[in-house]
Amino acid sequence: MLLYTQVMIYITPAISIEEKAIKEEFIRASGPGGQNVNKVSTAVRLRFDVLNSTSLSEPVRKRLKSLAGERMTEDGWLIIDARRFRTQKANRDDALKRLIELIRKAALEPEIRHRTKPTYGSKLRRLDAKHHHTEIKKSRRSEVSDT
Repeated sequence: MLLYTQVMIYITPAISIEEKAIKEEFIRASGPGGQNVNKVSTAVRLRFDVLNSTSLSEPVRKRLKSLAGERMTEDGWLIIDARRFRTQKANRDDALKRLIELIRKAALEPEIRHRTKPTYGSKLRRLDAKHHHTEIKKSRRSEVSDT
């Protein structure tokens, strides 16, 4: 009897995604590796379907789409290329780490800025500084004689 357990990737206490929701493709990488670079596919292209993911709420999905920028396709797939390291495992871990960081960043709600009014003291300081600046400029003027 074979038991299949779903492997979950925990991103935040509220967000976790199934590992099967992530598609990985291994491609040949340029860069360091010598002759190995021409023979072994060490670079990883990680794909995550943001639009059809049930684990992401709509606000998180929107923020993730704006954070991803060019890495998001029109179909709603987030693509992360990892080719920094020489080994496939290191690149795979790097791509997954970058995906998790991106989703964590999208999960944070932006702080709402509340408009404030300048204080009475700050208004007085601003006007005093303007008056001081005016006096400095007035003192630089040459006085014209009436002769």
